[in-house]
Amino acid sequence: MSSTTGRVTIADIAARAGVSIGAVSFALNGRKGVSAETRERILAVADELGWAPASAARSLAGAKTATFGLVLARDPRNLGVETFYMQFLAGIESELSLRNHGLLLQVVPDIHSELETLRGWHKARRVDGVIVTDIRVDDPRIAYLAQTPDLPAVVVGDPSVAVDLMTVGTDDATAVRAAVRHLVDLGHRRITRVAGMAELMHTRLRDVAFHDEARRQGVEGHVLYTDFTPAQGVEATRSALSGPDSPTAIIYDNDVMAVAALGVAAQLGIRVPEDLSIVAWDDSVLCQHSYPRLTSLSHDVVNFGAHVARRLFDVVGGATPETDLDSTPVLRLRESTGPARR
Repeated sequence: MSSTTGRVTIADIAARAGVSIGAVSFALNGRKGVSAETRERILAVADELGWAPASAARSLAGAKTATFGLVLARDPRNLGVETFYMQFLAGIESELSLRNHGLLLQVVPDIHSELETLRGWHKARRVDGVIVTDIRVDDPRIAYLAQTPDLPAVVVGDPSVAVDLMTVGTDDATAVRAAVRHLVDLGHRRITRVAGMAELMHTRLRDVAFHDEARRQGVEGHVLYTDFTPAQGVEATRSALSGPDSPTAIIYDNDVMAVAALGVAAQLGIRVPEDLSIVAWDDSVLCQHSYPRLTSLSHDVVNFGAHVARRLFDVVGGATPETDLDSTPVLRLRESTGPARR
């Protein structure tokens, strides 16, 4: 039963679902405050009644929001130290500002909250398209987007992670192999990689390339997993250097962990690069101004973000989804790598 205006309201949904109006508002806007079971029941009732907010009605009539969306599952206290995302967001904004578009950014605690936010945005027609990052193994967001063609999306990652969706990625496998070969050429035979989260697809792709190249070169290769934060970078570095057969070289999956490792090495009396060679990822300003300066796998992250934004404009405009390679990170040699001496 709907209101006298003929348009279904949140009060109608609340009455049919047997919940409060506040609970309906939380569920429809993808906000915390209701259980997953209650949220699903509310969304099902909303679909059954044919509910659409005023913004959705305008969108269905042909209007656009001039807004793209990006949801990140991150601890907000750590997001500010991730130089990759600061540069990536700057690149996105640089392209959006040229076309008078805005970016709706939401930070949530986990991937399930990311999925609920995407659903809420789609239901309310809050955004014209979305950018999806940090793809997981068996990622539910990819399955949802594949079933929701009217929500334009660009997936940031290897084309293998999202068949039939627009993808923009970098050739991380080639970059990892180049880093391993560089260290082997310097005489290193025990190499550790301090990686990001194991459930991320780009971590897994780097893992495969790292282990395969280590086998090809006949050297020992070990991987330690972290959440990309400096604190876990410090912990992983201490763990790697504590054993009798500690590595003579470490490759880090981002720059802040590599910089943190310099401090650990100094505390332990380990010289860089005389006793330990270090390779970082992303080549931010941190790598270029640390002491010693860090050898890094370098790519233009700002341009990467702009590239992703341009491809989302293409998808919104009706372009057929395809795979796009942004770049292959290049090894920039600096003072943190040198010949193995033990």
